[in-house]
Amino acid sequence: MKKVKIGVVGAARGTSMIKYSAEANNTELVAICDIREDLLNKHREKYPDKEIAYYTDFETFLNHDMDAVVLANYANEHAPFAIRCMKAGKHVFSEVLPVQTMKEAVELIECVEQTGKIYAYGENYCYMPAPYEMRRLYREGVLGEFEYGEGEYIHNCEPIWPGITYGDPDHWRNNMYANFYCTHSIGPLIHITGLRPVSVVGFEGIRTERDMRCGAKKASLGMEVITLENGGIVKSIHGDLYKGSIWYSVYGGKGRAESSREDAECDGVQTIHVNVDEFSGQYDGKHLSTYKPEMAVDGEGKGFGHGGSDFHTMYNFAEKILGNPEADIIDVYEAMDMFLPGMFAYRSVLAGNMPMQIPNLRDPAEREKWRNDTACTDPKVAGDQLLPVWSKGTPDVPAAVYEHIRSIWEEDQKKK
Repeated sequence: MKKVKIGVVGAARGTSMIKYSAEANNTELVAICDIREDLLNKHREKYPDKEIAYYTDFETFLNHDMDAVVLANYANEHAPFAIRCMKAGKHVFSEVLPVQTMKEAVELIECVEQTGKIYAYGENYCYMPAPYEMRRLYREGVLGEFEYGEGEYIHNCEPIWPGITYGDPDHWRNNMYANFYCTHSIGPLIHITGLRPVSVVGFEGIRTERDMRCGAKKASLGMEVITLENGGIVKSIHGDLYKGSIWYSVYGGKGRAESSREDAECDGVQTIHVNVDEFSGQYDGKHLSTYKPEMAVDGEGKGFGHGGSDFHTMYNFAEKILGNPEADIIDVYEAMDMFLPGMFAYRSVLAGNMPMQIPNLRDPAEREKWRNDTACTDPKVAGDQLLPVWSKGTPDVPAAVYEHIRSIWEEDQKKK
């Protein structure tokens, strides 16, 4: 069987992708790149018998003989790395998020079109059992036309903040706006319906003591109220509220489907509740069905991150490269449908919660309006279009906050 030769950038978040590439039947792990030797050494120890090249320099890594690159580097740096890889003849699997500016969005889309390389966006929450089963039910007409849906991704990251930001005041997580990390909540609703978002109203929460202790300059949550092309509405919420929640719900013209709430102790997104009536083709005399959907090749996904969904994103990426017509990837256009609502929601916040139209970047003429738009919260990229991290102005965080977070991280490293 032909295997896809894969290199992975990012030895920390990339661990699941490294595991897949090294162990799956349709891939071969050939290279890993990270600036930290200690992280590379962990993989050297895990795979001593495999012929894997290890790099600390991306330019050298890019010259390695491989078919595809997985980008698990910083979330605000994916687009320029993806463009470099595709221009070097490699297919690309990009971790979240796809871009941080409209300029990058235009350039990424045009690079995909010009090179003909496969771009797959790794929004793994789309492939969790309940939302993926909602996709099947919706696409088969069981739920009827989409009318309303909700997506939640609530994750209190304070306990892990030292391990994911290292006390670095310039880390992207400390400088992202509240609506930035949006595709875990928006993405599954887009993948379920296949509908394009056309407008959004954005909101942000308060800035909490948790944010201040961590050194995060944003508000605690972002919310998007999105209108889709058929007139249906999506409510998305994500952020660092105290108690976690991963939850999805879809209302259609024939019924409703939703995942279990985490507090219900019913295995959360592993379980789906379907409520349909006699107008639905699935109606069997019972209005309510509760079950745990089985994913294709589900058994192989055990042991992979995010409830096994990391397996399914990588499996479909490799299968797409190998020509499998059934491979279900999230292409570059759908990736933008998942991300742009969050970007424009923050512009809505800054404009006093005014509705914002979401550009359709499938249209080359529409791209021209945004080709030089670098507005973001990253000073290295934004130039004179720099946005505040919080709508009330970017807070000044005392250096002692980051020094404390750094000390926690350093102590933790000594224990490993």
